[in-house]
Amino acid sequence: VYGAGEQEESPLYAKLDVMATRIGMVGIVAATTALVAILIWEYGVRESDDYGELLDIVLQTIGILACAIPEGLPLALVIALALTSNKMSSQNNLVKTLNSCETMGSATTICTDKTGTLTTNRMTVRAAYIDGVLFDVQGSEPVGPRIKASTSIGDGRLKLLGDLMCICTMDESGFFYKDDVPQFQGNPTECALLKMAEEIGFNYSEVRESTVGRSAKTMDQGNAKVFSSDRKMMSWTVPLPEGGYRVFAKGASEIILQRVNQRYQDGQILDMSPEEATVVADTIISKFANLAMRTIGMAYKDVEKLDPDELHPTITNTDGSPAFALETDFTLLGIVGIEDPLRPEVAPAIKKCYRAGIDVRMVTGDNLATACAIAKGAGILDLDLHCDAKGNVLPMRAMEGRIFRKMVHDYDDQGEGKFNQQKFDEIWPYLRVLARSSPTDKLTLAKGLNGSYLYQDEAKCKALWNDERIAIFPDRQVVAMTGDGTNDAPALKNADIGFAMGIAGTQIAKDAANIILLDDNFASIVVAAKWGRNVFDSIQKFLQFQLTVNISILTLNVFCAIVGKMCPLTVLHLLWLNLIMDSAASIALASEPPTEQLLHRPPVNRNDNIITKQMFMNMIGMAIYEVGLMVWLLYDYEWIPDIEDYPGDTGFKSRHYTLLFNVFVLLQVFNEYNARFLRGEWQIWRGLDKNPLYIIISVGTMVLQVVMIQFAPPLMTNALKIYKDGLTGTQWLICLSCGVGTLLVQQILNRGRMLILYFMKSSIAAPKSKEQAGFTKSSKSPETTPE
Repeated sequence: VYGAGEQEESPLYAKLDVMATRIGMVGIVAATTALVAILIWEYGVRESDDYGELLDIVLQTIGILACAIPEGLPLALVIALALTSNKMSSQNNLVKTLNSCETMGSATTICTDKTGTLTTNRMTVRAAYIDGVLFDVQGSEPVGPRIKASTSIGDGRLKLLGDLMCICTMDESGFFYKDDVPQFQGNPTECALLKMAEEIGFNYSEVRESTVGRSAKTMDQGNAKVFSSDRKMMSWTVPLPEGGYRVFAKGASEIILQRVNQRYQDGQILDMSPEEATVVADTIISKFANLAMRTIGMAYKDVEKLDPDELHPTITNTDGSPAFALETDFTLLGIVGIEDPLRPEVAPAIKKCYRAGIDVRMVTGDNLATACAIAKGAGILDLDLHCDAKGNVLPMRAMEGRIFRKMVHDYDDQGEGKFNQQKFDEIWPYLRVLARSSPTDKLTLAKGLNGSYLYQDEAKCKALWNDERIAIFPDRQVVAMTGDGTNDAPALKNADIGFAMGIAGTQIAKDAANIILLDDNFASIVVAAKWGRNVFDSIQKFLQFQLTVNISILTLNVFCAIVGKMCPLTVLHLLWLNLIMDSAASIALASEPPTEQLLHRPPVNRNDNIITKQMFMNMIGMAIYEVGLMVWLLYDYEWIPDIEDYPGDTGFKSRHYTLLFNVFVLLQVFNEYNARFLRGEWQIWRGLDKNPLYIIISVGTMVLQVVMIQFAPPLMTNALKIYKDGLTGTQWLICLSCGVGTLLVQQILNRGRMLILYFMKSSIAAPKSKEQAGFTKSSKSPETTPE
């Protein structure tokens, strides 16, 4: 049902796999170097014969290796994903697979449905064309009461209209009243037709139960052909009291119009020529569609005998398969325009997507004109970028599914199509709206976008930007796809992130999806993108913090081993650091809430290093400060008040080494505040009020450290190798001052990077003219959204 193929590893997991391998290798090299250096000093230089210390040396190097590998990284990732999943569910995103949270943060393209996702899914019949009489839109009022009051529509034709709407709809479709407001159940388009039937005087339940071939007891005497995306229509055949059968049909207006050969006018059934059908399409269907209304055609015919499986010799469905003979040669009854207003929050949400570098494409089964009208209102089609001076949509920006299929497939003599990626790459950068689409079109989009390597063609990408202001994202596309039908399941499964509709979606669509939209609202997809990016940022924050700790520990231990100095951090100290600076930090930094600034930058490339230049500068700069401070205090400590009980008192269990251990811990406690920011921000307190968990962990870590230094030694001096009386108040102030110094050092690093970037830009030659820089003289503003 869902389609074959294994899910590709998420972008973040792929980066972390590479990162973990590299860190492990560095840790092994550092631990081995320290081990060899210590052994040389102990048994080579000092010529010690106490081989009982060998076990302690090995344990020390194992402790170094344990600290080098950030085992808190998987924990940080799981916590970030779990917290994100929980928060997203409260914002109408029910996450089924945790990985999809962070994958959505890398999304570059969203292929979205129209009905119910971009629109409110509260459909109302606003306009109609019945038996040649036009009932145009009048304000926000439904058209039903005007049709009932019209003298142009006789009672017989009115009954025929009511019967068609009540009979040729599914049992699941209906409505009931709650506080005098109709509550729709089932297909919203059919619900709108049933509401119109009530407005013209027909109760759908009564009509269904009183009609032979439609009631539950006589269903076997009729024939129902439910709607399918291949046929774009539905029909229901019921027996007539006087003999024979009546076939009711409704569906896409242009499809119904193609199947019609008669019309009703002035009490007579007249032939309807193709030219007359074209006039109706141009004057009625286009008029309704341009007002962003869904157009539904309604027709009927009477037949003497029922042969439901007979195929027509020449007429075909939209997918090329033969049409049922029963669904041809109709008499046109009417065309209705159903309004489904655009959700007010959709246009701002799409604007956020463009600002965030996420492209949005509409994939809908609606009429092309209707789809374009909605797309313009939503901002998917920009009047400056995608339309000409008259407002007409430019070529390839919007097309119907049948044309799309022909353009991206190669067909053999038997009419079998084979997908052509090269042809697809010629189309997708332009495509914004795909109308009258089928579920297979969604699948083609998902596979085609995922499989496109157009970004590697630099000449083509440059031409697209220069000529059309279309920027191609410099990496493979990460595709999010929405769907609600059973046939959408393969597309949802093949997309990087599949969104199923929680209200209108079928169970199979929900099973195939990664995330379920509980409110069927496009704006909730943007929320998912923001939270997804926050997962990536949370992992980067943890890495920035943890790798700084790792670099400092490894450097300090290797330095002490090489110079033959006793390292101030014992195995238990390292394990304590591992607990509070790894596990606790992973929870604290993974719980950071997202901000709107996350949507002010483009998605992260699949191939970009997870460690950015700013992060690298922060880690190296802070590690230099920490290691330099520790080495200075290791050698020059006599100036510290009350540091010696007697001259030369140093080493484990001394105040000197206790102070060194305390300084190192406080350096990490304060640097954790710096790690909350990745791009040189200086307001480190920003957002703390929105993350109480972070404050609890930070304060808790500080309290535990005080307990370890001041209260644990009398009982655990030998085990912890901490001075029996702890540290004095003055010594604690010195430790705190060293910790606060990390905040100052971070500001120096931020300003230093700004100065470096400023001088680098100043050294570049004067900018070229617009034409030389790759800009054309087109009056169109640049498209801000990378594809």
